[in-house]
Amino acid sequence: MFTLVDRGSDDRYVVPAKSADESTIRLLLENHDEESLTVYTDGFRAYEPLEEDDAFDREYVVHGDGEYADGDIHVNTCESHASLTRRWLSPHRGVSKDKLTPYLSAFQLRRELYRKPGDEALKLALNAVL
Repeated sequence: MFTLVDRGSDDRYVVPAKSADESTIRLLLENHDEESLTVYTDGFRAYEPLEEDDAFDREYVVHGDGEYADGDIHVNTCESHASLTRRWLSPHRGVSKDKLTPYLSAFQLRRELYRKPGDEALKLALNAVL
């Protein structure tokens, strides 16, 4: 699973992935509006090819070197959201890979509802159901 956070809108996404490799990462990042997208990552080696790509500006921290934040460069929001996702999935023990996407969609909706004020939450819930 990959956790993505848009720092501009604060939208958060948890995306199931069959593999954690360069091609998967490129698929996740391909639909962006900006000419050059700044991607904040940890030191995971699958992100390394992004450094040579003109479409991305990669900033990263290496947890293995004891580096967790350097100014605006951090992945703390992603890690905390992933932690909430794992905690939410844990009572469901053994979610099959076939059912993971609907479970993550339900989690995503729940988190969005909590972040909205009353009327907006109701509209969001109705749009999701209808």
